[in-house]
Amino acid sequence: MTRTPKISGLTAGTLALALGLTACGGDSSASSSEGDAFAGDYEGQELNILLNASHEGAGHWLAERFEEETGVSVTVTTVPYDEIASQLTLDQQSGANTYDVSAPWYVSLGDLAADGSIQPITEFVEATPEIDVEDFIPTLWEPYAYVDDEMYGLPFDGDIHALFYNSEILERNGFDEPPSTWEEYAEQVRTITENESDNGVYGAAVFGEQSPMILGASFANRLAGFGGEFLDENGSPTINSAEAVASLEALEDIWDYALPTPAETDFGAGNSAWFAGKVGFIENWTDLGVRSEDPASGSEVTGNWGVTYLPREEADQDPRASLVAGFSWVIAGNTDKTDLAQQFIAWAASSDINSQLLTALPPTGIDPNRISSLNDETYGEQFPELQEVNASTLEGALAWPTGARATEAAQILTDELAAYLSGQRGSAQEALDTVQQEWERLLEQ
Repeated sequence: MTRTPKISGLTAGTLALALGLTACGGDSSASSSEGDAFAGDYEGQELNILLNASHEGAGHWLAERFEEETGVSVTVTTVPYDEIASQLTLDQQSGANTYDVSAPWYVSLGDLAADGSIQPITEFVEATPEIDVEDFIPTLWEPYAYVDDEMYGLPFDGDIHALFYNSEILERNGFDEPPSTWEEYAEQVRTITENESDNGVYGAAVFGEQSPMILGASFANRLAGFGGEFLDENGSPTINSAEAVASLEALEDIWDYALPTPAETDFGAGNSAWFAGKVGFIENWTDLGVRSEDPASGSEVTGNWGVTYLPREEADQDPRASLVAGFSWVIAGNTDKTDLAQQFIAWAASSDINSQLLTALPPTGIDPNRISSLNDETYGEQFPELQEVNASTLEGALAWPTGARATEAAQILTDELAAYLSGQRGSAQEALDTVQQEWERLLEQ
């Protein structure tokens, strides 16, 4: 496991800088050359891409435009979000070598690099100034790109969670504004469920399915809010800290008041309840706001929702993002189309392309990966609240551990969280002490 350096918390000045200096990068047209520079003629060639199912819309959008610009035929294959790394590994190690490019969860980069399923891109990135590394959102860049000192990925989907709320449900339950703290959040969730569960309305849809990107994300949101870390400054586990224990207990506080049954609530079930107007809150990726305003997506909450930062321990603390998912463009280890794959990922990770994906319809499910696309004028005009919340990624965001064995570590944590929340552990401290011991074992190995 590799530690990502801790960066200081978000400040009001940083927010103003991020959202105010659109003239210095907010217009995506200023960076459009990134999407036009192709080193070579690839007309008539084919490229196979492996994506997770939630990126299907983005994949087809990218395939269509890349073919228009280059003449390259792009085939997109999708798999469930928790299977993408294993599918890529199977493809490469079996000798099938079907895929040229993929976009796995950033936490899996270390394992994919260790088994040769992806190839380093350091030389390509360093030789291609158009990629503009300094424009990537700082707290995304290292965990999304590096395994130790080698680059393996380019950030694709920023993927932080924000707190979405149904303004009508809050209003009829006597709340004038969404919560700032986890304690206030638990109070509002309990109140809504107690008042409206008989009518099929609950305080929150809580992602509780036993997957690191689902239940693990719900825990990580709270760990960020309580000021905790997965690893200390020396890269040693600190997952049984007082902050981590408080985070798990805060998750338990709302477990019995969430949309039934939280242990079975995944991305699809949670979103369905949200779009149907059946929950007051949902912690979700910020692209949910784009779909919430698109009736064609089946949204029944158009015009009746809001979004805010994840709650904190105290209301006066700076908001802190949690990099709960996040996906990176990588090049398959055994592809014989490395040059073309390099051109594709540079294009797909560019500011111009990311900016267009943020507001494209049908919604693509993509969040900002760059400072310039975060500041994009169209994005700010159409979704100013989403733009502001995403600015919390600029400093202090909580990243999962990365490197070899990181996916195993994430699953160990998730399994213990599930065991505690189902009543199989005596206390939150006991559950997290077990995780601490297992993580220390992984580090020793």
